Amino acid sequence: AFKWAKDDAWASQVIERNGKFYWYVAVSHATIHGKAIGIAVADNPKGPFKDALGKALITNDMTTETKISWDDIDPTVFIDDDGQAYLFWGNNTLHYVKLKENMIEMDGAIQTISNLPNFTEAPWVHKYKDWYYLSYAYQFPEKITYAMSKNINGPWEYKGILNEIAGNCNTNHQAIVTFKGKHYFVYHNGAITPDHASFHRSVCIDQLFYNKDGTMKRVIMT
Repeated sequence: AFKWAKDDAWASQVIERNGKFYWYVAVSHATIHGKAIGIAVADNPKGPFKDALGKALITNDMTTETKISWDDIDPTVFIDDDGQAYLFWGNNTLHYVKLKENMIEMDGAIQTISNLPNFTEAPWVHKYKDWYYLSYAYQFPEKITYAMSKNINGPWEYKGILNEIAGNCNTNHQAIVTFKGKHYFVYHNGAITPDHASFHRSVCIDQLFYNKDGTMKRVIMT
């Protein structure tokens, strides 16, 4: 659907707003070196999806803190209680930016979060009660760790490991969702294809629990 893209669709996320489904995906740009983030839109989560913007929203030349071509990956979008949407993304450097209500334009300058230890990739933002949670892949091979804040703009306080290294997969990439009153941690390991585990990932889900102080209990892979 992205005529401006070359190849290599990487991790992505779909989010619904006002009856439309917006799909944020990292791809290789055809004319600007490196990864870029595009947005597809559909009236139904099954598609068909079309290019919502006609160009990339984020390109590698817009983020220069890290001198790699794949720092603009792993987009995740969070819509706050006040209706403000935010896009978070990154590899080695973590960026975020406000989105306009149309979900396809930035609303202000790109911000950088620099105080999270060993940020690698795979940011995910969610809210529980009055806390914001920012989880991410940590080091390599990857664990999942997280930070908490009372404000979406930080400051973020690092809270430690949420999910340990799978042991059969070098990467991990999580999502945290609530469904019918229960909380779930979605991630991946290499259990189904252990001979090729680093790149043949197996999707997993375990229940997530919170402590009384709002911190999350460590997720043990089952």
